Amino acid sequence: MVRRKTVLGKGLSALIPDMPETAIISRIITCGIEQIRPNPHQPRKSFDEESMKDLADSISEKGILQPLLVRKISDDEYELIAGERRWRAAQQAGLHEVPIMVMDVDNIESIQLSLIENIQRDELNPLDLAGAYRVLIDTFQISHEELSQKLSKKRSTITNILRLSNLPEPVRDKLRSGNISMGHARAMLGCDDPETQLFVCNAVVKKDLSVRQTEKLVHTLKNNKKKPYKSSSMDPMIDHVQSELTTLLQTRVRIISKGKSKKIQIDFFTDEDLVRIVDIIKNGTLH
Repeated sequence: MVRRKTVLGKGLSALIPDMPETAIISRIITCGIEQIRPNPHQPRKSFDEESMKDLADSISEKGILQPLLVRKISDDEYELIAGERRWRAAQQAGLHEVPIMVMDVDNIESIQLSLIENIQRDELNPLDLAGAYRVLIDTFQISHEELSQKLSKKRSTITNILRLSNLPEPVRDKLRSGNISMGHARAMLGCDDPETQLFVCNAVVKKDLSVRQTEKLVHTLKNNKKKPYKSSSMDPMIDHVQSELTTLLQTRVRIISKGKSKKIQIDFFTDEDLVRIVDIIKNGTLH
């Protein structure tokens, strides 16, 4: 059963800028929570359990202050456009009815509204955002330029976000979990191959490198124009120490062990680079 309900459409005017707030409020109704289906193109793929519990507690106490945006898919069923967190939390809170606003939109407009809501709330991680952009581009056959116009984003921003999907899966996992930031990931895109990108990612996580330090490491590796050195040694300890030194010094380090001849080779490219490396060795710190 669907009933009209006058509640405040808080924030909806930002999603529907051409509609007066009074008109928005007049179009808000309630429906059974079981009549709503999730959006298969929902850009957000992960929902933090703790924040969901907090939202469910808030809804239990105060109700849903902002209606869900939906579109009709049958006589008594609706598909979510925006508000999946609130819909999920309402179910956790045991609500049987929720406020909704029914929109007459097509597939691409539905995804656009969902994207806009998540972007406004800063709730999408960069990979979810890249996935949503890819859906819009591939499914609906639009260009980067058209997408930038529809979402009021710079074309370069769209392209840079999409490039994150090209990173190796282990790097994407670190980005998705928050172990590295988008700034770190963008710096890694400057590397020439997935192996080097993964190497830099591991360095960032192990040494807690800043974005600036990551950019310097990428710059050093690019200037060297070689992949991080792989030891021919069968000794895993040497490989481990070599990797640790490369990460610490932000340059290629080779440990060469042949019979009685053993040496550590540290590459540098400028006088400033040499001073930086010596300073790190003397103080044991990164700058």
